[in-house]
Amino acid sequence: MTEPTMRPLTARSGPALSGRLAVPGDKSISHRALIFGALSVGETAIEGLLQSEDVLCTAAAMRALGATVVAGEGGAYKVHGVGVGGLLEPATPLDFGNSGTGARLVLGLVGTHPLAAMFVGDASLSRRPMGRVLEPLRAMGTEVIARDGDRLPLAVRGPKTAIPLEYRVPVPSAQVKSAVLLAGLNAPGVTTVIEPVATRDHTERMLEGFGADLDITVDGEGARTIRLVGQPKLKPQPVTVPGDPSSAAFPIVAALIVPGSDVVIENVMLNESRTGLFTTLVEMGADLTFENERVSGGETIADIHVRHSKLKGVTVPPERAPSMIDEYPVLSVAAAFADGRTVMEGLAELRVKESDRLAAVAAGLAANGIAHEEGTDFLVVTGRTGDIGGGTVTTHLDHRIAMSFLILGLAADRPVTVDDAGVINTSFPGFADLMASLGGDLQPAGEALQ
Repeated sequence: MTEPTMRPLTARSGPALSGRLAVPGDKSISHRALIFGALSVGETAIEGLLQSEDVLCTAAAMRALGATVVAGEGGAYKVHGVGVGGLLEPATPLDFGNSGTGARLVLGLVGTHPLAAMFVGDASLSRRPMGRVLEPLRAMGTEVIARDGDRLPLAVRGPKTAIPLEYRVPVPSAQVKSAVLLAGLNAPGVTTVIEPVATRDHTERMLEGFGADLDITVDGEGARTIRLVGQPKLKPQPVTVPGDPSSAAFPIVAALIVPGSDVVIENVMLNESRTGLFTTLVEMGADLTFENERVSGGETIADIHVRHSKLKGVTVPPERAPSMIDEYPVLSVAAAFADGRTVMEGLAELRVKESDRLAAVAAGLAANGIAHEEGTDFLVVTGRTGDIGGGTVTTHLDHRIAMSFLILGLAADRPVTVDDAGVINTSFPGFADLMASLGGDLQPAGEALQ
């Protein structure tokens, strides 16, 4: 079997970054728009869908499960759904590539339908545990055949009649919460999810938008209880996908650390469950302003104006982690240019991302001469104590590691190379071109590695 060709890329420091750009559509909303369109009766029109490899895998899965998914120009999609309970048994395995989000959400979706399906993914996804999703599904009657550690490839067969569940999410995870809610759609009665720590709420917002019977209460300690009445008839809704704040994080940090930069990122979603990085950067002294703020499709959107700033180290509280779990790699890059120490706590979830993301970040920092301390669930980065850069970073098939260290290279004293920029297409197609449009210097690192 031929190994895939790797695409090393090098970033070098240069002049100030300037200009306006729009980042791709939000990945979380793109996945969910396709899924809820497939569960509705009629046509759902989607504008601005993120056309990344991850999301296209979910689109292919919806087709395999019986929905009609038609791609138009510029992220315009039409989904003709089959309704809750109307999914068809797929004729071939559902391949989710590198997408943990797609795999976990669709496991929840199909797990309570009376059909059998096999789930497969790439080498990275096949190392990621699925047990947190499979545990509640088994309690609802789903049969599972999986590799040791509940890893892909695996097969599920849903029960004839699923058992509604009351489930307390053991660790903050929007994917687990969403998988249980999607499973509850095809279970009679009420499925209840309790999350002691609030996580991103796109699934709940979209359930309500598509007409599900949903009740959400919050107790005095902030724990959320979500009750969903099963077997609804969902109604198709137009969905406009806003810019992904996780993708916006990369040009934002680049502008903060490259001297003289002045950049505007347009149409970024500001859902409060996703803005922990922005809060942290402002605490560090970042010059961020939110302009033209408005509401679209139930989500707050704004243009973010960012200027180069003198940053200082801060302590990021562990309770903020759910709202910025994907942004710690690029925050570590910002911390490398801050005065003093930046302490990041509550990072255990990073151990089970596309890579052991905490270890991958620490290794990338070490390769580029950045002082840091890695713990079981924390990372401390000390702002530059000397020249930094000059290293080659192993991405471990992780798109956020690749992008974060390319951003480092745009402001470092010496060029920074990532071993494979091809993985970036899983979430941010066109990343290198967009950064180049602002003035960033990103070039292929010699001959492609084989």
